[in-house]
Amino acid sequence: MSVFGMRTSNPAFSSYFWGKKKSYSRAKMSLSGIVFKSFLMLCLVALTASYTWKIFFEGTDIKWYTTLGAFVAIVASLFISFKHNLAKWLLPIYALAKGFFLGGISAYAHKRFPGLPLQAIAVTITTFFVMLFLFKTRLIVVTRQFRAILITASITIFTIYIISWILSFFGIHLSFIYGTSNFAIAFNVVAAIVASFSLLLDFYYIERQIGKAPKTREWLATWGFLITLIWLYVEVLRLMKKLAIRF
Repeated sequence: MSVFGMRTSNPAFSSYFWGKKKSYSRAKMSLSGIVFKSFLMLCLVALTASYTWKIFFEGTDIKWYTTLGAFVAIVASLFISFKHNLAKWLLPIYALAKGFFLGGISAYAHKRFPGLPLQAIAVTITTFFVMLFLFKTRLIVVTRQFRAILITASITIFTIYIISWILSFFGIHLSFIYGTSNFAIAFNVVAAIVASFSLLLDFYYIERQIGKAPKTREWLATWGFLITLIWLYVEVLRLMKKLAIRF
């Protein structure tokens, strides 16, 4: 069972990437390779995020850093989606661009609520290890039905975000999503939960490809982790900010 031909809410782990393709590479994807590349890319994210954070508190207007960072990251992801052989070269660009975006939104949040970004990072890291524990111990089993439900929820959430983003250009802002009402907070909670459980799908597909897929696919696996972790962090930060404003 699949939704729109996808078997995971993360595009990096869809059948488009993980289907059978002709490859004569003897080197296979390894866990150590994915861990190393993920660590390296997170360092790049932290590098530009720290820079954006620094110049913000020095008085620089970082609106364009944040906006362009998000735009470049989206473009890089689109290219990786359709030209996955370019992942090795585009992923560092994606990571650096995403760092500008994350550094911007984190700086804004910290200015209003000191320490909030660090709390969000802590929650994100904790959630990652909790999901990994649940997956490895099989306390939560990734079944077809589980995947179908999670995929549907992810597509729905992203569709709502895209629609609200388009409407914002016409001066229409959906307060029931970005506001602090009970519904807005509930929506954010659901989005954060879906992002958390998406990690299980990432673990599931990577586990199935370790030792089988070509080593070059490690870049796609790393891209997938970055997408999920960053999405989770953004949802957690947004939720904590709403709760801080409300209570």
